[in-house]
Amino acid sequence: MHQFSNHLQFESSPYLLQHAHNPVEWHAWNADTLLLAKNRNLPVLVSIGYAACHWCHVMERESFEDVVVAKFMNDHFTNIKIDREERPDIDHVLMEAVQAMSGQGGWPLNVFLTPDLKPFYGGTYFPPVRMHARPSWLEVLQSIHQAWQTNNENIHVQADKLFKHMEDISDKWLDAGNGDAVDNDSFHAINEQLLSKADHKFGGFGRAPKFPQWFCLQYMLAAGYFYNNSKLINHVKLSLDNLITGGIYDQVGGGISRYSTDEQWLVPHFEKMLYDNAFLISTLSEAYQLTGEKRYADYIRYTIRFLQREMLVKEEGYYAALDADSEGVEGKFYVWSYSDIKEILSTDAEAFCADFGITEEGNWEGTNILHYNLKKSSTKEFDNATHDEPMLRWKSQIELLLTERGKRIRPATDIKQLLGWNALLVSSYCKAYGALQDAAYNDEAIRLYDWLVKTFKHPNGAYLHTYADKATIDAFL
Repeated sequence: MHQFSNHLQFESSPYLLQHAHNPVEWHAWNADTLLLAKNRNLPVLVSIGYAACHWCHVMERESFEDVVVAKFMNDHFTNIKIDREERPDIDHVLMEAVQAMSGQGGWPLNVFLTPDLKPFYGGTYFPPVRMHARPSWLEVLQSIHQAWQTNNENIHVQADKLFKHMEDISDKWLDAGNGDAVDNDSFHAINEQLLSKADHKFGGFGRAPKFPQWFCLQYMLAAGYFYNNSKLINHVKLSLDNLITGGIYDQVGGGISRYSTDEQWLVPHFEKMLYDNAFLISTLSEAYQLTGEKRYADYIRYTIRFLQREMLVKEEGYYAALDADSEGVEGKFYVWSYSDIKEILSTDAEAFCADFGITEEGNWEGTNILHYNLKKSSTKEFDNATHDEPMLRWKSQIELLLTERGKRIRPATDIKQLLGWNALLVSSYCKAYGALQDAAYNDEAIRLYDWLVKTFKHPNGAYLHTYADKATIDAFL
């Protein structure tokens, strides 16, 4: 029996169910909740996250499981929890509002709205106690409650101004979509702009934290081909080579994490999302077709093998994500000690450690994230003639590590199956088949597509968005 239960206990989203037994009286976003908010005439707190989000878990443990904080929230706010992957439409609007107010965003996203659902204040993670200039979560709640009691009219005025600002931005985007066709000069300007933002040492764009930015890489491949621009294609190669050999790629089990906390792609935020891995497969497929570099073909196979082993539901679709944490510790499932490797690999350990950057002192918080350091490895570089790349060269040793890792407590799985993300994977399987001519990938694309249509198509012809035992929520573009 749980000490506390709230309205989320009736939901199907794994993220919402994670919060179903908080002392906070959470509600799901629905017509009944919105009517309740209007009738209570209190500020509405909308807290948005997702099941694989590390900092969402942290804020839950620190604040939403605190009975004192929960009582204050229950007394003075109508509290709504949203899974951003179930409702990307609401997340998008409220993220824009917070970015307009503060210049930054992220998850968990905590936004305060008037009872008529106009945002007036928000932020991301708030600590349980004041840290430097950052107020504690309870201080934020107390300040907003006080302002609601004493300065209610001004809050509504500010909310109306922000709402009007967001409407104006939306109108400008709609107008921009009706503009003239893009010409060659525009494409050349885009190409130069991307190269100016590129990290020419480690690949990708900008500094830490670094996301792969798949759309930019795929655009650069296409533009490099159509405009015969080797600089664009070479930057994609640099980026892919560092992504697939870095710590952001799981060198033991395959699959890529969502982003890197450093500019070298060494330390990932360990959550693995279906869409990132679908994008990786597509980008590698196009890169292989353009360059013929066999390592890209190999990593297509490694990534598909990971998805089919860890995220595929038999005769259904693919799960949404794997958590960053296990046993409450970020990355614990994926990291290794030097002594672990020595014990498991025995006489092969020394050379393996040299190639994968494993040391006694570790490269992250006293542990090791496996990455293939080309400059320090015994291989020195990818050899396209012998295909001497790390996961092939060390295949038997990696299988030993994968077996050993399988004995650990696994990260939680977000068991939602999302129409959009699975449809993206259908495209990725098609591209993998186009690049490698492996009939199994074509077969899987057809099987998955047929299951999506059968499962998500409503009798009225429309599609639904998310599936966990049954399909629910209207689909979006």
